[in-house]
Amino acid sequence: MTEREKAYMHWLYQAVGMGNRGTLKRLKQVGTPEEIYGLAKQGRLAEKLSDRYRNKAEQITACAAEYDVTAEYEKLLGAGISFVTGGEPSYPRRLAMVPDAPCALYYVGKLPDDEKPAIAIIGARSCSEYGRGMAKQFGEVLAAAGVQIISGMARGIDGIGQGAALQAGGYSLGVLGCGVDICYPPDNKELYEKLIATGGICSEYPPGTTPRAVLFPPRNRIISGLCDGVLVIEAKERSGTLITVDMALEQGREVYALPGRATDLLSLGCNRLIRQGAALVTSPQELLRDLGVSGSEKEDYRQQTLFLAEGVQGRLFELLDYQPKSMEQLQQEYASLHGSRLSVPELCRELLGLCAGGYAGRIGGNYYVKKM
Repeated sequence: MTEREKAYMHWLYQAVGMGNRGTLKRLKQVGTPEEIYGLAKQGRLAEKLSDRYRNKAEQITACAAEYDVTAEYEKLLGAGISFVTGGEPSYPRRLAMVPDAPCALYYVGKLPDDEKPAIAIIGARSCSEYGRGMAKQFGEVLAAAGVQIISGMARGIDGIGQGAALQAGGYSLGVLGCGVDICYPPDNKELYEKLIATGGICSEYPPGTTPRAVLFPPRNRIISGLCDGVLVIEAKERSGTLITVDMALEQGREVYALPGRATDLLSLGCNRLIRQGAALVTSPQELLRDLGVSGSEKEDYRQQTLFLAEGVQGRLFELLDYQPKSMEQLQQEYASLHGSRLSVPELCRELLGLCAGGYAGRIGGNYYVKKM
């Protein structure tokens, strides 16, 4: 498709509006986007369509009235936004195989590489420390091994996994339920800017489309459609995350789930998925083996970030968990494993050192959690 043809397709895509797949298919029988634009300018489009499409014909005709195709397309490109249609070689190959794939995508940055594996990391927005830590770990290790991380840039698990992937020097793509020129949620602005700089942002919705609840479920089919599989880190038993899982299964994608304790509400969804046949994974290495990824493209990122000097601090780190532990519990576990009891001042000093290095976090007074 030439740039001229794409300019007219960009106009038509906006003119038809949301839920446009059926209408675009019918309009294809009428002519090219440029020919449809000409008919609309002449007020003759309605006569080419049945009564069923009369309202759409009026809508498209109104959109053509004052629309400058060339100027608007140049404005799009000038904003750094690219436009790719389903028939182009640069359209993501995995997504093109999905029956209800979008007819076109708007994107900033880069789209995923068809030749590299891709995994969606998804889960609860209000995640636990355990979920936060595991999303970070999976995002880092998978990305460092060359696996592309796809998600919706949402609060919680999605954004954490994507941020970790970028921090590890890997690639991540955010799929939005609004225009690519709008950062949603607003508090993920830093992630949004990093994705644009080193990864990518895409949407099937034209720039300027504001986020609305009705736009997010269709967005989820793109997330799963761009991937080889979907990894669920945390999810309640009734969770919006499971909408993406259902779409992934319909698309023939593998579903992976991280198990959790039976009493944790945020693990009920994952545990149910495992019971229903999802692949259980407890480490990024298990997932890499399943993907057939044998080695890292870069030096092991986790080994770099988790380097600690030998001694008390390193041994204490091994005792930390994503579930909070009290100082008393850590003191007892250290004595049991290493045969010596740390004094309270020494324990405080080493734990504060772990916190300062970003390896641990202090919550609720004298409770500590693993952060890496």
